Amino acid sequence: MRMPRRGLVIQARTRWLLVGLALLFSLVLLMYLLECAPQTDGNGSLPGVVGESMGKEYYQALLQEQEEHYQNRATSLKRQIAQLKQELQEMSDKLKSLQEKKSPKVNGMNYQGTKEQTSNDLLEFLHSQIDKAELEMGLTRHPEEKPVRKDKRDELVEVIEAGLEVINNPDEEDGQDEDDGVGNRQLYSENDFIEGYYRTERDKGTQYELFYKKMDGMEYRHVTLFRPFGPLMKVKSETVDISRSIINVIVPLAGRTEAFAQFMQNFRDVCIHQDKRVHLTVVYFGQDGLSEVKSIMESVARETDFHNYTLVSLNEEFNRGRGLDMGARAWEKGEVLMFFCDVDVYFTAEFLNSCRLNAEPGKKVFYPVVFSLYNPAIVYANQDIPPPVEQQLVHKKDSGFWRDFGFGMTCQYRTDFLTVGGFDLEVKGWGGEDVHLYRKYLHGELMVIRTPVPGLFHLWHEKHCADELTPEQYRMCIQSKAMNEASHSHLGMLVFRDEIEAHLRKQAYRTNSEAVG
Repeated sequence: MRMPRRGLVIQARTRWLLVGLALLFSLVLLMYLLECAPQTDGNGSLPGVVGESMGKEYYQALLQEQEEHYQNRATSLKRQIAQLKQELQEMSDKLKSLQEKKSPKVNGMNYQGTKEQTSNDLLEFLHSQIDKAELEMGLTRHPEEKPVRKDKRDELVEVIEAGLEVINNPDEEDGQDEDDGVGNRQLYSENDFIEGYYRTERDKGTQYELFYKKMDGMEYRHVTLFRPFGPLMKVKSETVDISRSIINVIVPLAGRTEAFAQFMQNFRDVCIHQDKRVHLTVVYFGQDGLSEVKSIMESVARETDFHNYTLVSLNEEFNRGRGLDMGARAWEKGEVLMFFCDVDVYFTAEFLNSCRLNAEPGKKVFYPVVFSLYNPAIVYANQDIPPPVEQQLVHKKDSGFWRDFGFGMTCQYRTDFLTVGGFDLEVKGWGGEDVHLYRKYLHGELMVIRTPVPGLFHLWHEKHCADELTPEQYRMCIQSKAMNEASHSHLGMLVFRDEIEAHLRKQAYRTNSEAVG
């Protein structure tokens, strides 16, 4: 018996409600997984003695700060999960009411022909979402914390191959035939894949941004693909030429001359010798150390014949937002891509190209997640001296963490920065100004690219939280100090170091006593 047209309409509405119910359930599961994801390493190695000033009370305070951070995060997630559960219950009640009140009747009986099948389909869909739950984390998952699942790996391989198909067999609308003059098109292979990003929107699908480049060229092929919860489809394919893209690296600074000398060594190796398309702008606050900074820059200029730098001197109290704003406005050559940097940041030539590829004037700003290194005196306590900085640049839980709460390092075009209004210059001292700028972009029309990158590191340095900070800034500073010192397990081992050493002495005594007996 055929279902009346009215039944078809209600069935369609019911189907959409079921899909919404399934999506909400997936989001609840995602929030639960984020809450339960392990944040610390289980390494039980005992760090050595860092110094007499680093007593048990010091590390207990740091450990407590980390505990409070994790508890606050868990509380926030629980609150969001409770809200989602409530929305899920409301949608379930709405669905039930719709089925009871508007279910069509056939020969005096409620039509139930597809109800059981619909429930089975929904259950099967939910199970598939559970199996793939970790994939929905997208760009928020840190690359070293979880291995890529086989099904996800196969999916990414499919995407890369689809990108190659788009490049090697372009449509007429692409207009990108790259013949060598005799009718042979330059073909790309898997080895030419450089990097890519993907983001999943739960009500639309997954978008992939892929970049390919020949070893001997500076042109990148950029392919955008989209999977609308179904077969993969091409969005666009284009050539991206970054050979003439200049980056203005802006560094605000006050004192810290030894750190600046180390920064300039990295700048010399990466920007001057390798990349060769960078301008350096240093905004210096105060007079103490200014002559030394100027001498370091002039020395590098003489030794490398590098003159693309600007030194702006401000005789006032340090303000990071003010320094970056002045550095952006000091540029007088029109549009330019800016990299807001700090003196304690180490970056690679590959990162500079990622900066160029993921920022686009009027369209995209790039907010990479930095890998922050822990105190080398604790991480490498079992060695006589810590290894050179270059050997510390590894993505391991014992050596550092992904600074996903930091928004200070960013690549964006000068016109976009000025159009959005720049930094809130009313923010004084440590922290806050970068978050305000980030939120402006989130609420604006530009796309924000936020993802961990392998070539950007924050080097450890001792933090001092000034008494002049507001209570909120001081809390943020102390929290950052605790998280920068060492991993949670290392801090715990330091707190209980005396107990562990006493235990080891007892064990050694028992072993010697048994040997003598």
